[in-house]
Formats: sequence, structure tokens, C-alpha cells
Amino acid sequence: MEYRPHGVCSRLIRLDVEDDIIQNVQFVGGCSGNAQGISRLVKGMKVEDAIERMEGIDCGGKGTSCPDQLAKALKIATDRL
Repeated sequence: MEYRPHGVCSRLIRLDVEDDIIQNVQFVGGCSGNAQGISRLVKGMKVEDAIERMEGIDCGGKGTSCPDQLAKALKIATDRL
């Protein structure tokens, strides 16, 4: 799945979820080190756990962040809206 984030530096989030487990996440654009760190930390994690940990994280008063946007993408990917 591809998700276009809003309000953050990243331009695109690509993700693969299989049987409710995050298999792969790739951020296009944004802070490379942070994006790689997030991607590696969530790999193998249950979708629900990742959403719970990342949803609502704020970056610089923007009201959202790359982790928050990933949580939104995961909700869409797994119909948890």
C-alpha cells in the first residue's frame, strides 16, 4: 500500500502488512535516519500495537508526525478507521 502523508516532511509511505503483522515500511522523503529507525522498529510488530504506540505523536507543534501518519496509514490499510 502507498499512503501520502499530510503535514510532515515525508512525501510517501509504502507499507506491507500480512496477517496483521507489519512486514515492511518505507518512507520517501523526510528525515532519513528517523524514517529508517521507525521502519526497523515496527517491522514484525502487530498493527494494533504500532498504532497504539505512534498515534498522536506530534512533531514541532504540527499536530502530527511521521509516526502519527504511519499510524493513520496502518488504520487505512487494515480498515480500522
